[in-house]
Amino acid sequence: MSVIKEKIYEILKGGFLVNEDSFKNWRFILFVVMLMLLMIASSHSSDKKVMEIAKLNKEIKELRAEFVDTRSITMELKLESTIRKKVLNIGLKPSENPPQVIRVISKK
Repeated sequence: MSVIKEKIYEILKGGFLVNEDSFKNWRFILFVVMLMLLMIASSHSSDKKVMEIAKLNKEIKELRAEFVDTRSITMELKLESTIRKKVLNIGLKPSENPPQVIRVISKK
């Protein structure tokens, strides 16, 4: 048990960083640190993309709702009864005589 304590104490003192062979250790530590920084940057980038996708999905839903609302208002405005009510105020009313077909016969 004391051997394990000595090894842990030696690691905590940082003796492996100041030995003659410490250059290998420093290279490995720097490599691990660079990998961790790359992993953190990648994680932040993916989180940013997820947030942007969520924002765009919300905007799509809002625009779709606006489109449906506008389409229903337009359909209501196209109805003959709505048009009759609007033009009644300016004095227009539907014709009482049905339309007649005019045929042009060409002479050869």
